[in-house]
Amino acid sequence: MLTAQVKTALFNEPTLKSDEIRVQTYRGVVRLSGFVNSTADEDTAVAIARGVAGVKSVKHDTRLK
Repeated sequence: MLTAQVKTALFNEPTLKSDEIRVQTYRGVVRLSGFVNSTADEDTAVAIARGVAGVKSVKHDTRLK
């Protein structure tokens, strides 16, 4: 359920291409992977994921295009 909430939050951010970001969750730890256009997009995705209730921490393995 937490994964779906993070995906929805990312999808609702118009500046991100959320279809290129994968979300996995294990015991409240969210892992973001995939591709982003800039470091600003990476920071935005991490901030959005951290803002979802129930997320304990966020690990990002995203790569720049």
